[in-house]
Amino acid sequence: MSKEINIDSSANTATDWLKEDLFVGLLKETVKGFRKIKSFATNAGSAIGENYATIMLRVNIEVELEDGKQKSVSYMIKLPHQQEAHEKMLGNNNIFSIEQNMYKTFVPEMEKLYRDVGVEVHFGAKSYELKGAKSVYILLEDLAPRGFKNINRLEGLDQAHTEAALRKLSQWHAASAVRVATKGDYPKELIVGFFREDNRAIVTQTNKGLGQIFLKCCATYEGNEEYIEQVVRKLAVPKVTDQCYKMSKPDPTGFNVLNHGDFWSNNMMFCHDSFGNIKETSLIDFQLPKYGSVAQDLYYFLITSTKFEDKLAKFDYYIHFYHQNLVENLKLLKYSKSIPTLSELHTSLLKYGFFGYVSATGSMSGVLLDPTENSKFENFLSDSKEGSDFKTILYSNSRYRKHIQAVLPWLSNRGALEGL
Repeated sequence: MSKEINIDSSANTATDWLKEDLFVGLLKETVKGFRKIKSFATNAGSAIGENYATIMLRVNIEVELEDGKQKSVSYMIKLPHQQEAHEKMLGNNNIFSIEQNMYKTFVPEMEKLYRDVGVEVHFGAKSYELKGAKSVYILLEDLAPRGFKNINRLEGLDQAHTEAALRKLSQWHAASAVRVATKGDYPKELIVGFFREDNRAIVTQTNKGLGQIFLKCCATYEGNEEYIEQVVRKLAVPKVTDQCYKMSKPDPTGFNVLNHGDFWSNNMMFCHDSFGNIKETSLIDFQLPKYGSVAQDLYYFLITSTKFEDKLAKFDYYIHFYHQNLVENLKLLKYSKSIPTLSELHTSLLKYGFFGYVSATGSMSGVLLDPTENSKFENFLSDSKEGSDFKTILYSNSRYRKHIQAVLPWLSNRGALEGL
């Protein structure tokens, strides 16, 4: 029997407790006719540059059934990095506790809202528990055997996949709004999110480190005369952090939802039929949910994850498509409050345009970066030469330049940089 755990040496500290015995109880519950484990191994669940905040592993188990046949079973397990830089950058947010609560409580609640009206909707993979685990973790169904896969983040999503993602997002947002209307407010940790006062110092430090490098690169972008003065003025003072905190506070008079919070191409998987048509969309990574304006998820997704040709040219169309689906789902779930109009949605996008700037100068740079050995979480925060070189590559590579040179003038023309 193989007992070897095949993992990268850098993850050894985080995974030394991950033994096959922990899975016996789970396999007895979930695999019909389970008899024993024949082999057990893990390997990297994501490549370099595809996942920064956690260690993602695929657990591969070969089991023997009572009839003598063998069956392959696999899971995805998410574990924390054992490095000070990760703890520092994540501040006081326990993303594992938050995500566990999402899978145990809020995702099932939202799926039930659809079942209650006769519609079957699944937002993500099934989650499981391991008895005797010696670290925080998230254990999930491996969606790959069912045909789910990510779309190449460097190429961006085409219209069909963007629409599928927005359709799923509209279901999520609608259910999250109905959940508040029927059950009351979410816990404070989901309303405040990452932008807690005791995280302000680390947010300021992160913004400063990234901002200084971005400003140097920004000065080399073609056409920067349209916005460079606004960017320089913004980065010369700690207004970016102040604006992050200001924009993160939900407006009680507006339409608010539980944003996914990290809605980009690698956090969604698609299943296709034999003709290449999208059958199903599944969301992953519920570690950064944030209650507030839908503008947060919409800017984050459309700025970071769509094809370059569609990013701006189809932005308004995608908002209209999302709105149509949002209204349909709110009505389906019998939302008792006022349903936002398309014009109200656009007003919200203008009001929260800063989310577009943050997405373009933050996450979009990581999404568009070619895989590199320096694609490490700690390099976002580090002021070492390696950290500085990494951030310079983020903002100076040709792919990012192509996108940002189009996005920044567009944001400026929408007033996203005003008041900074």
